[in-house]
Amino acid sequence: MPKLSHYTTRGEVSMVDVSAKAVTTRTAVAHAFVRMSPRVLRAVRRLKNPKGNPLEIARIAGIAAAKRTAEWIPLCHPIPLTHVDVTPRLCKDGVELQSRATAAAQTGVEMEALVAVTCAALTVYDMCKALDKGIEIAHIHLLEKTGGNSGDYLRPSARKLRAGRK
Repeated sequence: MPKLSHYTTRGEVSMVDVSAKAVTTRTAVAHAFVRMSPRVLRAVRRLKNPKGNPLEIARIAGIAAAKRTAEWIPLCHPIPLTHVDVTPRLCKDGVELQSRATAAAQTGVEMEALVAVTCAALTVYDMCKALDKGIEIAHIHLLEKTGGNSGDYLRPSARKLRAGRK
């Protein structure tokens, strides 16, 4: 039976000791969605924003945040990322964000991918809040991960998307 890894047998919070784990290539892909009104979406499409292009700034913010994940999440290990990218895509009712993080490390990069899309989503909100404070951030989740002792993971909804592309 799996157990929570950040606790000792006495129930104390503990950083996981990864020193005995092998260095392997690990990847993670995460998703977030920023729902906005048609008026805000039109402004984003026209890139009419005094602060700059919200999607490009969100992309850069997400990448920068992923590199600082251990500062955001107290028990995360600082790991040397070999690649991070955030891809924003305008949709019918908002902005879909996807991040991919890669590292050759002793622990996974799921948190780095999740931090990247979360920060990118918050940045889209920040860039557009002057037009509407009711913008919603939703559906932050891990889509897939590879590498490590726990094996690969592919979210069922991502599996369906892949099957539809074949």
